[in-house]
Amino acid sequence: MSEMQAILDRSVAQGDVPFVVALVGDRDGLLFSGAAGDAAAGRRAGEETFFRIFSMTKPVCAVAAMILVERGKLDLDTEVEQILPHFAMVRLLEGFDGIAPIFRTAKRKPTVRNLLTHTSGLEYELWNEEVAAYMEATGHPSVLTGTRASLYYPMMSEPGSRWAYGPNYDWLGLVVEAIDGRSIVDFCQEKIFDPLVMPDTRFELSPADHARLCEAMIRTDAGGFEPIDIAPATDPQVYAMGHSLYSTAPDYMRFLRMFLGGGELDGRRILSSSAVDLMMLNHIGTLNFRKMVPCSPLSATLDPFPDAVLTHSLAFVRSEDQIPGMRSIGSQGWAGMLNSFYWFDPDKDVAALFMAQSLPFADTRYMSRFEEFERAVYSHFR
Repeated sequence: MSEMQAILDRSVAQGDVPFVVALVGDRDGLLFSGAAGDAAAGRRAGEETFFRIFSMTKPVCAVAAMILVERGKLDLDTEVEQILPHFAMVRLLEGFDGIAPIFRTAKRKPTVRNLLTHTSGLEYELWNEEVAAYMEATGHPSVLTGTRASLYYPMMSEPGSRWAYGPNYDWLGLVVEAIDGRSIVDFCQEKIFDPLVMPDTRFELSPADHARLCEAMIRTDAGGFEPIDIAPATDPQVYAMGHSLYSTAPDYMRFLRMFLGGGELDGRRILSSSAVDLMMLNHIGTLNFRKMVPCSPLSATLDPFPDAVLTHSLAFVRSEDQIPGMRSIGSQGWAGMLNSFYWFDPDKDVAALFMAQSLPFADTRYMSRFEEFERAVYSHFR
């Protein structure tokens, strides 16, 4: 364990991350907890540190949807607009006439499964130049604004034709609300956070919580870090389930350990083992995860395990190959925008978090330390 702590200390000392909190666990409990650096001026990072977890919110929404699937209230192959008629306003962007966007109707309508697997055709502006151009030309607001209008990004490809990262789970949260009848905030609290005993996972921070919130940082041209103002919208029109949560490393580890336990944690079950097994399968067939090449300085290129086949389950990027010295076939993982990466490996019964709060996303120096940490986890525990 001293080796893993040394990686954390070295990561901060070398300026690879501004600070880091890392945990390792299995279905029975916590195996390692470590931290290095200051989460904010004069305040050390640790288990109590609140993070803006951004896209780590997405799997929480996937679980919410699967709870409804288990109840027989939701079918994965239902067209989204059958549940949310206003989704029919989302059209496919073919190109531009000057700066005027040209749309057409997609040949097939996106399903709930497409939302869960990032195959609906919706894409974020950070990794698609045409989306960025569309937003600049039309003044379309970012999903970070929390407005209902912001959800209506255009499709960039035919539904089901490719994996592409986008605001799918923002719509999925509305699907859950429409079917269940309560707000996504109440649903997640009552059906996920309370049963799993995740007391520090929430949509809004109290004044006391802000005293535990880490500072978001961005790498400067000189190679250091400086603060950046980035966070989910406060009291938004829509709590977008692609990015709206705050949490701590211990809370999110409990969420990951629930998957290792087949839907159960500490005797409390929120999903059946068969539902978890279904979630963990490859749900995009012969399609693959696509290298994410940015058109914004807020992200670096993300191409994890370029020699391996990566697909997508109903919540996570899934490994279809054994990664030598690292995760197994069937392992699942992803990240939050501010470099809070994680994975869990059902075959080896291990889960881990390596959480910073910095930009650009997938920063090369961060990713090198994350890989070093993952190799140390398998060397020490598995």
